[in-house]
Amino acid sequence: MQRINEDIKQGNFKQIYLLYGEERYLRKQYTDRLRKAMCNEDDQMNTHFYEGKDISVGEIIDLAETLPFLAERRVIFISNSGLFKSGGEKMTEYLSDPNETTTFVFTESEVDKRSKLFKTVQSKGYVAEFSIQDENTLKRWIVGILNREGKKITENTIQLFLTKTGTDMENIQMELEKLICYCMESDVITSEDVDAVCTNRISNHIFDMINAIADKQQQQALQLYYDLLALKEPPMRILFLIARQCNMLLQVKEMKSRGYDNKTIGSKIGVPPFIAGKYVTQAARFKTATLKRAVSQCVESEEAVKSGRMNDMMSVEILIISVLQ
Repeated sequence: MQRINEDIKQGNFKQIYLLYGEERYLRKQYTDRLRKAMCNEDDQMNTHFYEGKDISVGEIIDLAETLPFLAERRVIFISNSGLFKSGGEKMTEYLSDPNETTTFVFTESEVDKRSKLFKTVQSKGYVAEFSIQDENTLKRWIVGILNREGKKITENTIQLFLTKTGTDMENIQMELEKLICYCMESDVITSEDVDAVCTNRISNHIFDMINAIADKQQQQALQLYYDLLALKEPPMRILFLIARQCNMLLQVKEMKSRGYDNKTIGSKIGVPPFIAGKYVTQAARFKTATLKRAVSQCVESEEAVKSGRMNDMMSVEILIISVLQ
């Protein structure tokens, strides 16, 4: 990221950029910065955008070979093409010796670092990975945004805020905007403000539902299910999320028994350590046999719906009740 900032500051750009990783917000931010730095805002003749796996590589290469019209460079933005996982041979061949007046900016959520295209871009240009940010980085970012708005927030309130928003920076930004508007007349953001304004992610509802199951609180577990239905969540998606949570708890329980710490567990299941810590606590409340039975019951519920033996809403209700027994 620092390298891109330096390129923009100096106006000395690489011919090829690849921005990839799970953090969509940062990918978009740096793509936009490159676009603003390299392209005139109203220049549609020399700025081009391609997206998706159905793009024509041949068409892009033909365009890349065309000299820019009354401009220093032609810039081609390509996003979510999948070329860095498969089908990138033709692009690899071209980028080994591209037209000097054309610049490429690729943005991808996933790449195969072993692919020839990845290695070519790495040698010819600049590759930046944007991974999910750790808890401390997110906290500093949140405090920085609030400071610019003249707002203060405590450590405990930030922790509550992150449990609601998760680690997705795009979601965090949207929830912060809501919070800042809600607290327009106040200098300090409180936990009551967060509870009043910030939206719980669906995964939080599932987490709370699993907690209610662990506590044998059938009515609370069912109420959380009905809340999700009121939010127009399809029963089969809720079933999928329950199954995924139980599977993750099984993995966490196994890793914890092997002596792994929260940071290692988090890296293996793809979540920050503070989220992994929540999973470790929740997993400890279940016996391994109970979690395995729950996963099996999720599969049976899905089969019952697909075979027409039971409707989707009732199947999840019965699942929640049966896991409690």
